[in-house]
Amino acid sequence: MSRYDVVVVGAGTGGCMVAKTLASAGFDVCLVDRKEKKSIGEKVCGDAIPKHHFDNLGLAYPKKEELEGDISGVKIYSPDLKTVFRIIGEGQTGFMINRYLFGQRLLKDAMDSGAILLEPTHVSEPIVEHGFVKGVCARNIETGSKIELRGEVTVDASGVSAVIRSKLPPEIGIPQTISKEDQVICYREIRKLKEDTDEPELLKIHLNQKAAPGGYCWIFPKKEAMVNVGLGVATVENYPNPKNQLYQYVLSNPLFEGSKVIHGGGGYVPTRRPLDPLVGNGIVLVGDTACQVNPIHGGGIGPSMMGGKIAGEVVTEALEKGNVDRKSLWPINVRYMQTYGFKQVSLDVFRIFLQSLTDEDLNYGMGYRLIKEEDILKAGLGGDIRLNVTDATRRIFIGLGRLGFLRGLYKMAKDAKKAKTLCRKYPNSPQGMPEWKAKVQELFKEEKKHL
Repeated sequence: MSRYDVVVVGAGTGGCMVAKTLASAGFDVCLVDRKEKKSIGEKVCGDAIPKHHFDNLGLAYPKKEELEGDISGVKIYSPDLKTVFRIIGEGQTGFMINRYLFGQRLLKDAMDSGAILLEPTHVSEPIVEHGFVKGVCARNIETGSKIELRGEVTVDASGVSAVIRSKLPPEIGIPQTISKEDQVICYREIRKLKEDTDEPELLKIHLNQKAAPGGYCWIFPKKEAMVNVGLGVATVENYPNPKNQLYQYVLSNPLFEGSKVIHGGGGYVPTRRPLDPLVGNGIVLVGDTACQVNPIHGGGIGPSMMGGKIAGEVVTEALEKGNVDRKSLWPINVRYMQTYGFKQVSLDVFRIFLQSLTDEDLNYGMGYRLIKEEDILKAGLGGDIRLNVTDATRRIFIGLGRLGFLRGLYKMAKDAKKAKTLCRKYPNSPQGMPEWKAKVQELFKEEKKHL
């Protein structure tokens, strides 16, 4: 048995950030990962991070081999390719990174701050005593030796597998699972093209329910004529194989003729608002385990690091006061929701609405610009979703027999604003959680009736 102040399960972006924050404060931190040290950072990912996350976290921008491209914005294509939204401006600049080297950098930061890495080690289950999580049971993958890792606080940053969260007893008060409707399964490849794409500083996103039902296709340029190209589909009943969809609908494009596969792989991604709550007695969730992602596209590197930093700061305060119960860790929920989570909740309403649309709906909605580019930009930064529906547009849609689509759009915008208002009233203590959660669940229950 080994004892630490904090045991962090998972050395991804969120896990490394919480480990670095706590180790920098002088606490004994054990960072556990099933991969070998040299493999940490290898992950199937979109590889894009907005610049503002580096600014907010005080992280140095990627450079040299870690930097694989600068991003100035996004192009979003309608299913019929007749309409293209160019989302360029504040909040859209960022970087295409080498995911492995970036992961290695975060790991080094955590270890240089004093965190101890235990690898390659598989964590099997939490240790729960008297209603508190007291650490984890683990096994060294190479030797097979078993060990108990005890800590005052355990952080589950194990990603979508949620190895701790999925085995917590109900009395801890944290959801064990998430709905399949709130997940996307992706497949992506890194490909070398014959020549650079046009406008390599812009990420390309294609909305197409036939190709990517409940998800989307992406083409993210990287340096030296490389691209990160992939496709995600919602894991609803009878969902198609994303690799087959990618090859049929995307890689058949002339852009990829003669291109070479450098790496391919896939996995599950949560695409929903953060879990409620993120904490229990002696336990904290961070990153994909906590669903700290953008619900529209599943991007989670920035939110996971933000969640890790907030968690590390609050756990530091709780350890210094000698109390790590649910109430003492509760500020993690409040701070995360107020800084980033409120945007995710609002965008989750938008995501559910988008999943209910047909390609024809998307073509009409984008073609008539019922939501303008600048309003999409503002919504992504936390503003309200504003509609651009004139009397003339309304008459056109009535004539097209698509009044129901307009009504759904109005309801979505209204509910997204309502969701954001609810987030601003996030309970300051566990006592207010049942009433607040009931309101949120009712709101999303209504939204999902359209799916």
